[in-house]
Amino acid sequence: MRVTVLGCTGGVAANLRTTCLMLDDDVLIDVGTGAGDLTLAEMLCINTVFLTHSHLDHAGLLPMVADMVGPRRNRPLTVYALPETIATLKQDMFNFRLWPDYTRLPMPDNPYIVFQPVAVGETVELSGRKVTPLPVRHAVPGVGYQLDSGKASFVFSGDTTYHEPFWTALNAISNLRYLMIETTFLNYNTAGAEASGHMRPELLGQGLKQLNKPVRLLVTHMEPGNEDATMAEIQVAAGEFKPERLKRGQVFEF
Repeated sequence: MRVTVLGCTGGVAANLRTTCLMLDDDVLIDVGTGAGDLTLAEMLCINTVFLTHSHLDHAGLLPMVADMVGPRRNRPLTVYALPETIATLKQDMFNFRLWPDYTRLPMPDNPYIVFQPVAVGETVELSGRKVTPLPVRHAVPGVGYQLDSGKASFVFSGDTTYHEPFWTALNAISNLRYLMIETTFLNYNTAGAEASGHMRPELLGQGLKQLNKPVRLLVTHMEPGNEDATMAEIQVAAGEFKPERLKRGQVFEF
């Protein structure tokens, strides 16, 4: 399995793209602005999307990707997400006001998008590749994802604050190799982190103390402009782990 980082920032500006990962050539994990760097030919290869949650920096380009590929394909894009995420997107995005309802267009029996609900711990298998939703805690319902090739696993936290069941789930993954985890706010911003359900370096350190195995630690979703300061605080909190600032364009094979 191969993960290509198309976007990994907590905001947009020149050369900054919000969250989007490409699994091999045919799956997207979240559809933030990073998806906009795909060529049309690359978009046409995408058959499946997994969403961590409904926020625009993770799902905002889904309607535009569907708009580009839908008329050029003979099958819908399958989008896996929590039932709550699906309900939000159908009510607030695909509602004929913000965007056409591509779950019903161009025809109800042949739409551009088909939603499939997921549940924590229930694995979706795609041609031998296993994708398992993991428990997280955010301002809206969300999940992380374990991507398991059999030989090794890559975990993406999605957006989450400290959540003990997430770290318990990590400890149960015997072949865990990569942990891509958000750390949005600096430590002083406890109120902002709590209100929005995001991680601070101290909270990340609290979780890492529970992790019972070595991993390659990849930090994502930092506030633009505060990356260096955030990484400095993470270095202090991470203990024996060696955090790396995730960069757009990185590729991980496992």
